[in-house]
Formats: sequence, structure tokens, C-alpha cells
Amino acid sequence: MYDRRKFLKLACTAAFTGLGASVPVGAQTQRATKLLLIHGRAQQGLNPDKLKAEWMATLTRGASQIGATVPSCIDVEFPFYGDKLDELTRAADVPLTSAARPRGQVDNEFLEFQANFAEEVRKGAGVTDEEVEVQYGNNPEPRGPQNWAWVQAILRAIDEHGGFMKQVTLELITRDVFLYTTRAGVRDQIDAIVAAKLTEEPTVVVGHSLGSVVAYSILSSDRRRLRVPLLVTVGCPLAIRAVRNQYRPLASPAPVGAWYNAYDPHDVVALYPLDANNFPINPPVTNYGKVNNRSEDHHAIDSYLDDRDVAKHILDALEC
Repeated sequence: MYDRRKFLKLACTAAFTGLGASVPVGAQTQRATKLLLIHGRAQQGLNPDKLKAEWMATLTRGASQIGATVPSCIDVEFPFYGDKLDELTRAADVPLTSAARPRGQVDNEFLEFQANFAEEVRKGAGVTDEEVEVQYGNNPEPRGPQNWAWVQAILRAIDEHGGFMKQVTLELITRDVFLYTTRAGVRDQIDAIVAAKLTEEPTVVVGHSLGSVVAYSILSSDRRRLRVPLLVTVGCPLAIRAVRNQYRPLASPAPVGAWYNAYDPHDVVALYPLDANNFPINPPVTNYGKVNNRSEDHHAIDSYLDDRDVAKHILDALEC
């Protein structure tokens, strides 16, 4: 038994030499023949087959950088919930706070969620109190999460000084994450679409942005005997307190053998790693913060999947 363990340890060490942190050895006792890709928000009206092809083309670019190829024999699933999320968002009728105040339709629960979300983004992005104060001006109203003008001042300061993401984009992301994490009816319908493509066959799951939250939700609650040797999250907002508080007590999803989280330090939706300070679970998440996402807002999927380290982790967990 000792010799066998030693052999496995040496084999895994050799397999992952050269690119820094790798998938934990324990996850390599089982590899996957299936790849499940979970997209983020703002995909409504798009062609799912085209989106899937774009994701795979990007992963193929990443594979080429390490002299590898994506196995042609794996089963790739791309559950598409973009149109359903758009439908549910319209039905929920939670207006963006920047547009709601003039119409007198502020949703106080969303306003508080957005304020807490924005405040953490502000701190992580290095936006100062003084820069927020400039945006707030001489407004005599008390500062706080229930003050519409104060929340808007934070968002404008992030837009101007935080870099790489516009105020309206951050508001849209926050609203969609809010609806998914706080409205069971929204969450259940989205989860049903994605879970329908997830079987008990060993599967690598990759989630981007809101898709990473969807992945965590499903893998933490699905009662089937799922087997996920590797969960990969990119552009993930789960470390933001307003989001992670919706899932307390935090725990590593039982079906997951290893969890690898990659982020661009300039991606304001994923500024914080899923580490002991921000997402304390056991076994801990492996974090990789050296992605250089070339998109305008540093949050798009393209420059996550073609990162050398991200591609290597995904490919090393696949076989057929």
C-alpha cells in the first residue's frame, strides 16, 4: 500500500510539473469524459451552438499554448439559460437603481444588496472614500445602503476610478446575481435548465461569472450521485460577502473532487480569491490570480479559457 501511494504521488507530480499550482492530487483518482460549460448573464437572444463553439475555440487556443489539444472524444454540454434569465428578470420587474429613482420605484432589498456588493468592489478596486465623497457632493442625506444617492455615488466612483467596468454593467450584473441568489423561483428555473445536462457520468464543470454561482448552487444541492473530479470557476463573484451570505453555511460541494478558481486582478466582479478569508471551506479552493483578461472590462470568458494555466487544469482532468 505504501508503494502504491508513493507511485501515485510521483506520477501526479510529474504530470503537473511546469505551470505552478495544479489540481490537487486527490482529484486525479478519477478523470472525466464529459465537460459541462455554464455561461454567465447577458446571453439572451444569442445562438447557443455558436456560443458553445466560441467557448471551445477559446479553450483550444489555451491548449495550443501548452502543446496540447482538446480531446475530440469528450462529450461537451452547454446548457443555455440566457433567454430564460432574461424572461425572469423582466417578470421580476426590479429596475436598475440608476433608472428607478426618477420613477420612484426603488426596490429597497435590491438597493441594500447592491450597496453591499458595490462597497466590497470599491474597496477591492482601490477606490477611496474621498473619491466617493466627490461623487456624492453636498448631499445632506445620511450615507448608507438605504440611501439611493449614496449607492449611486459609489457606483459612479467605481466607474471613474475602479477601471474596466462601467456603472451600468456593474448594475446589471448585480441585479441578475441578486435575483438568482434571493429569488427561489428564479434560481430553481435556471438550475433546472443546467442540471438537466449534468449526469452521474464523471464531469468537469466550468462556470463563468453568474454561471460559477449556478454551478456552486447545483453541486451543493443536487441529490444525485454526481461525480465532478474538477470544478473550475472563472470571473466568480462568490467571494463577495453579499453573494456568499446567501449560501451559508459555506461548504465544499460533496460531488467535487477539486475546485480551481481563476481570476484577473482587474476583474471587478472577481477581485477577491475564494480563500480562507473570503470563502472558507474544506478542502480549500485552489486560487490562480494571474489571468490577463484582454477584454475591455477584464470579465469576459474569452481571455479566461485561453489562459495557459486554466486550460491545463481543465485538460488534465479530462480523458476518454
